[in-house]
Amino acid sequence: MQIPYRKPPKFSEFQQDPLLTQQKFLELQSKLKHLLASRPQAADEVNRLAQNGDFSENAEYQHAKGRLRGMNSAILKLEHQISHAVIIKTRGNGTVEIGTRVTVEVSGAQRTYHILGSAETKPEKGIISYTSPIGSALIGHAVGDVVEALLPVGKITYTILTITAE
Repeated sequence: MQIPYRKPPKFSEFQQDPLLTQQKFLELQSKLKHLLASRPQAADEVNRLAQNGDFSENAEYQHAKGRLRGMNSAILKLEHQISHAVIIKTRGNGTVEIGTRVTVEVSGAQRTYHILGSAETKPEKGIISYTSPIGSALIGHAVGDVVEALLPVGKITYTILTITAE
């Protein structure tokens, strides 16, 4: 006997990090507003194309229906992310925390990292997650501290030079 395939429940795949900057939060709200405004036109297009008859051979209808499904899915995900969002606020107490920009010295070179939530990371631009090996190693330390981070290439030593609250 074969076990039937069951679709996983909504939002079961990957729980998104709720930590967002105010700018990212406003960007998500703007994107949601745009999707909600364009959904009625997409629904009207599906209704218009449904009038053409046979659904199985109506490629335009299938395409429009898929586009509407994708739009509805994006709206649900954005609503979930916005409703569960936690805005990052730094205390500015002189230690590395989520939302701070940290300049470190590593192997004789200076690097600057902005530590944010995982929804906003861009490692190529120096924006790292607080859950990353470097981010989690730096959290809680002050200027002058020497911190070791365990990376795939081995242990790397970082010396904290400056900390600025954003």
